[in-house]
Amino acid sequence: MVSQASIRRIGSDLNVPRIRATTILAVRTSTGSAIGGDGQVTLGNIVMKNDAKKIRKLYDGQVLAGFAGAAADAFSLLERFEQKLRDFQGSVPKAATELAKEWRTDRILRRLEAMLVVLDREHLLLVSGTGDVISPTDNVLAIGSGGPYALAAARALMAHTKLTPAEVVRAGLEIAGDLCIYTNRSIEVQELT
Repeated sequence: MVSQASIRRIGSDLNVPRIRATTILAVRTSTGSAIGGDGQVTLGNIVMKNDAKKIRKLYDGQVLAGFAGAAADAFSLLERFEQKLRDFQGSVPKAATELAKEWRTDRILRRLEAMLVVLDREHLLLVSGTGDVISPTDNVLAIGSGGPYALAAARALMAHTKLTPAEVVRAGLEIAGDLCIYTNRSIEVQELT
């Protein structure tokens, strides 16, 4: 039987403000690849920052990456991913797979709370701490609090317009920014053509 004190403690733990942030959207087509992110960082119901940079160019600008989750954890993972890119001569699938293996098996890395979206001209992958490396069937991928909104918008735009990948990413993030309270319209988009 659970005591009343335990219930109060559990309830109060659920009310602790958490940093929430991020919507990352990536699209890859035969004409190019693009990834974008919003700039909002939220602590509880307060916007702490509205112009955070969540997209990084890696491997001399040949690879793009975006992150969702704890920023310090994400930066640590981005550094490790970039090292794996160097180790495997820029192979995004190999670097992502090796990072996911290390992330899942290393006792320290396992505690990191972040996700990465990585892409180059030929690959678009989600890398998670559970050891997953996922390539979406439709070459559209979104993570973060506004991810479902951005993903739905991007899929519709890809199916019914002739927009470029960068235009789809920007429009999808704008739609997510209108719907998700943890997403804003301070959008950064990077592309590979």
